[in-house]
Order: sequence, then C-alpha cells, then structure tokens
Amino acid sequence: MYNSKIIGLGHYVPERVVTNDDLSKIMDTSDEWIQERTGIKERRHVKKEGGETTTSMGVKAAKIAIERAGIEKDDIDFIIFATLSPDYYFPGPGVLVQRDLGIKTVGALDVRNQCSGFVYAVSVADQYIKSGMYKNVLVIGSEVHSKGLDMTTRGRGVSVIFGDGAGAAVLSREEDTSKGILSTHLHSEGQHAEELALLAPGMGGRWVNDIVADDNPEDESYYPVMNGQFVFKNAVVRFSEVIMEGLKTNNLQPTDIDMLIPHQANLRISQFIQHKFGLDDSKVYNNIMKYGNTTAASIPIALTEAWEEGKIKDGDLVVLAAFGSGFTWGSVIIRW
Repeated sequence: MYNSKIIGLGHYVPERVVTNDDLSKIMDTSDEWIQERTGIKERRHVKKEGGETTTSMGVKAAKIAIERAGIEKDDIDFIIFATLSPDYYFPGPGVLVQRDLGIKTVGALDVRNQCSGFVYAVSVADQYIKSGMYKNVLVIGSEVHSKGLDMTTRGRGVSVIFGDGAGAAVLSREEDTSKGILSTHLHSEGQHAEELALLAPGMGGRWVNDIVADDNPEDESYYPVMNGQFVFKNAVVRFSEVIMEGLKTNNLQPTDIDMLIPHQANLRISQFIQHKFGLDDSKVYNNIMKYGNTTAASIPIALTEAWEEGKIKDGDLVVLAAFGSGFTWGSVIIRW
C-alpha cells in the first residue's frame, strides 16, 4: 500500500492587474460594492490581444512544480488538467501540456468540475498512485475567465468575481501511510446545475455556430450566470459537511487543523467556515483579495503561496476544500 504525497508546487498569474476601480470605469460598480460582497480588491487578467492561454499558464506553473519536486519532466507518468476554460472546445489542455512540456506519450486526462476541479483531480491522482499504477502524477488547475465574461453592468454580479491564473502540483508515491494524502471526499448534486452555469454552447444541441449565426447581442446564454444567494447558502453548508467528513474519517477534530485552504470563491464564505470551525487567522489561507476567484486554479495557487510563505510545515494537517458549479464539492485531508 502507498499514499500519495505532494512533492512539488508552482503557480503563475498574468502580470495585468485589474482593480475594482478599473472595473468601475466600464460598469456600474465600485470598490466598496465589490469588497463588501466578495472581499476582492483586484484580480489578474491576461492581455486582451494574443499571448497567454489556459494551457500556457498551466505549463508555466507545471515547470515550477516539476523543478521543485526534484524530478525530470519524463519522470511524470500521468497528467491531469482541471479547467472550465480550455483553449479549445476539444481537445482538452491535458494533451497540450504533454506536447508543450515535451513529455513522453503518457496519458492525459481533463477534469471539468469547475471550482471543485483541483480537488477532484487530486483525488483521481491519489487513487492512481495508491493503486500502484503511477508513481508521479502532474495535476494542474488553470483558468482564463476574462475573455468570457460579460464586462458590462448587466454581468457585474459575476464578472467582478473572476480572475485568471494557474497552479500545479506533482504528486508522488509515499511509502509511509501516515503521511501524504490521508483521504479525499467527493460529492455532487446535479439538481442545482443551472444555479451556477454557462448554458451555451450546448443547451440541447445549441453549439457555437448557432449562437454566432444569431448575432444577437441580447443573448446572455453564452455568459456565466449565478444565483448568488442560493450558491452562498449551499456553499457554507457543504463546505462544513465535507470538511467534517474528512476529519471524522481520520479520527481528527477541527482543532487538529494546522492549515485550511478553501477554494477562493468569496471571502465571506471562507470567513463563515473559519468562524464555524473556530480557526484563527493563522490557520486559514485566503488570497481572493488579490486574485479573485480563479476556479480550478484557486486552491493550487493558494496552497503554493501558503507553502512559499512558510505557513505549511512538515507534519502539519492541511485541509483542502471546495464547492462550486454542478453543484460539486469535496475535501482533501493531508498530513504534510
């Protein structure tokens, strides 16, 4: 029997900083309005013309993670890429990473679980390693939201929240089963799928060419929609449940948590969970203030920064938790 262990972390965000004041110039909003509702002060967007993509940012984060892991790229046995914003409708970015990193012809899997994507991807990697099938798995979460948002007053309830960025982790075999990933826990509730969704392309066979042919600027179906209050109410419940599920599975208590890395959906959600579990500020890592919600990238970016800042040490109990579109949610319990 093996456990899996994170042996390398990396992240990358675009250079372009977009502040709340910048957004107030193109839509009816303000710094106060955004911070009060989300806690976000700024986010990163890729440049409007050319340059960075979901894959290219993922590759940059992956290179850092592989170097820090102390392995060569051809030691990677499998690639898992979590995103809701792939470069192409198909193929997914997993194979593009394999190509752009020049890795041998290993398998590449794409995970489409949005805000829970990295947690789901880590769970898959963990099972592959525990089964003995693979030794080193590269897991990436990367998003380019900025090119698909309704940057007008109509879309402000969603568009002010999201940013671009990428994070990556290398998971490897750990023979000491008291260390590494102790357990993962995944859930979904599809009856609420349309409460946080991008309805097109799709919509019962409606594809991109149909939308373009319509040439209807009033059509909102190709912009993300969110029932904010409903999502918030479900998120705080499911976050709590899935964290407790992970702790109970391992005979642990909230007081055992050394670092909680929640998906950076909304600072108010993170603060609610922190208060509920009685954790002080040193035991919860938030960076949504400067990056916004980077969906599948948010946990690996935050995890990497927390580790870089020395806030995660050997032997610490680290908990990852996410909730998002689907609805999907999950947790990962790690003995660092």
